[in-house]
Amino acid sequence: MVQVKKPGQKPEAVTLKAVAQHLGLTPGTVSAVLNDSPSARSIPQETKNRIRAAAKELNYRPNFFARTLRNKRTYTIGVITEEIGDSYSSPIISGIEQYLRERNYFFLTVVHRHDLALLSRYAQLLVERGVEGLITVDTTVQDAPLLPTVAIAGHKKVKGVTNVVLDHEQAAGLALKHLKDLGHERIAFMKGNPLSSDSQDRWEAICRVASQMGISIDPELAVQIDADDPTPMLGYPFTKHLLSKHKPFTALFAYNDISAIGAIRAIREQGLRVPEDISVMGFDDIPGAAFHSPGLTTVRQPLNRMGEMAAQSLLERIEGKKDYPVEIAVEPELVIRESTAPVARSC
Repeated sequence: MVQVKKPGQKPEAVTLKAVAQHLGLTPGTVSAVLNDSPSARSIPQETKNRIRAAAKELNYRPNFFARTLRNKRTYTIGVITEEIGDSYSSPIISGIEQYLRERNYFFLTVVHRHDLALLSRYAQLLVERGVEGLITVDTTVQDAPLLPTVAIAGHKKVKGVTNVVLDHEQAAGLALKHLKDLGHERIAFMKGNPLSSDSQDRWEAICRVASQMGISIDPELAVQIDADDPTPMLGYPFTKHLLSKHKPFTALFAYNDISAIGAIRAIREQGLRVPEDISVMGFDDIPGAAFHSPGLTTVRQPLNRMGEMAAQSLLERIEGKKDYPVEIAVEPELVIRESTAPVARSC
């Protein structure tokens, strides 16, 4: 039994062995359950519940350093991202963190902002710090990595890398069908910054789907984002440029939600209304999309879930699963709000 200290005495740390003795189980069984190791799958759920309840009751805290030395592991992974506080990376990293925390893993994050020299240096630094695997976010992996790696929005087939990717063909189909059903034929497009790992694949998917649907893409109504800005300013000047051509369009398909929000501001400053004069379609469904005025119609990709999926896939490889998927496809979803409407009769 675990001894209870008298008032005023400094409590001793409860060991895993003490928890095992308290339950009448072996330390190996308790360790397997609390560390969520593969061997725990054969342990009855009732026993797992007893172990977790006892650990909580006794205030058991795993000794990370002892575990690291014993197993010659760090239980740490590296996360390499282009940006950390933007509306795209933030929910992904939140999903990664949630999954890892529940399994007693840590993670170190580095931000490269598309600086290739910085990216290379940071990747090497993470390896030197002993991380057991890597997750990249909006980062193009060029060469086969030294460690198990999962790339979120990875589009290059690289040995040793699992790509978590959205089905951009389906996403383009959802967005363009919605606009076509509303009667939109003159559609403007905002292409993503070439540095973004999704940009080229998304644009190619849009072009293919538009051709299949009989939607003509006017090069004069397709603007290329060449800025790297995590704020709505990303879409504002490029929409201004589109409007300055005085070439009418009834809908705008933005690269992402942030650029769509900036576009709405630019359209309004021109004395036009959204969606009465111009409908605006976003992409991502960031947390603020539903609360913008008007609420943003968008293609949702489950960013938080993508982070969880990446972390799960990486841990399975680290913990001994030899086979790994080359690609994990994620299904998009159309979210219809107030920023899109049927074409006005006068258009």
